[in-house]
Amino acid sequence: MKRLLATNIGKIMKFIDIGANLTDPMYQGIYNGSTKHEPDLSHVLQRSWAGGLDKIIITVGTLSDCEPTFEIVKADVGCHPTRCGEFVPDPDGYFSSLCQQIEQHREKVVAIGECGLDYDRLQFCEKAIQQQYFEKQLELAARYDLPLFLHCRSAHKDFATILKRNLDKLPRRGVVHTFDGTLEAAEALIADGFAIGINGCSLKTEENLSVAAKIPDESIMLETDSPWCEIRPSHAGSKHVQSKYPTVKKKEKWEASSLIAGRCEPVMISQVLEVLAGIKGKPATELADQYYENTLKMFFPQGK
Repeated sequence: MKRLLATNIGKIMKFIDIGANLTDPMYQGIYNGSTKHEPDLSHVLQRSWAGGLDKIIITVGTLSDCEPTFEIVKADVGCHPTRCGEFVPDPDGYFSSLCQQIEQHREKVVAIGECGLDYDRLQFCEKAIQQQYFEKQLELAARYDLPLFLHCRSAHKDFATILKRNLDKLPRRGVVHTFDGTLEAAEALIADGFAIGINGCSLKTEENLSVAAKIPDESIMLETDSPWCEIRPSHAGSKHVQSKYPTVKKKEKWEASSLIAGRCEPVMISQVLEVLAGIKGKPATELADQYYENTLKMFFPQGK
């Protein structure tokens, strides 16, 4: 997994993608239940390593994602807020199963998550259930001495309140991924010891760019959230993108050597870095080193 790329900037850069959904059916060639091309995760990973990825943390959003994830690489384990309803029929049993997954694969689990609150998609899980089982999952961080991989969408006040009253239980803190909130929200999270995860969805608007430009570099980590959150031409951040990759426009025209338009891959993490370098006015190589060290410190303190 540890391969490097000499970039066009002239210096070897390494990346850690803190959030990639590599078990998504798209990497098996399946889109909305329909097969469009052959499974190509091996090609996606080859591009990742060639593109400077040193490590990829695979995001688990539900208990059923665990086994396929552990077959690939290191992961975070938890229940996404929109799937927290899975706790309800048997809360103790579901929690015990999460514990079992962590204990059986302890060497591969680097964080608790993805967990948090999502008020944009309440049709999947109501607020009260999300809040109850988000707080319940914080017990896992304390029990296993792991940092958190956190999700917050349109729920900052409740999200921050739950974290604040549990801070004493969270010695390793964690990262709030796909951050697209206000500078004030970011500063409050940072003050409590949390890091900020930036991907394409964090860089959509000029307001997003203004916020990201002011977040301290020592508190930032990079991610793609692939296959989601690509930086689209319509996004404000796209003007800073320099890296281009061979891409086919239609998934039915798939070829092994090309990306697919609309499907993000870990290799595209270079574009996230380029936007941050552009809005901060700093060398990409300098930022890459900082963000890499930030991530190692939180998720791989023993260099594992």
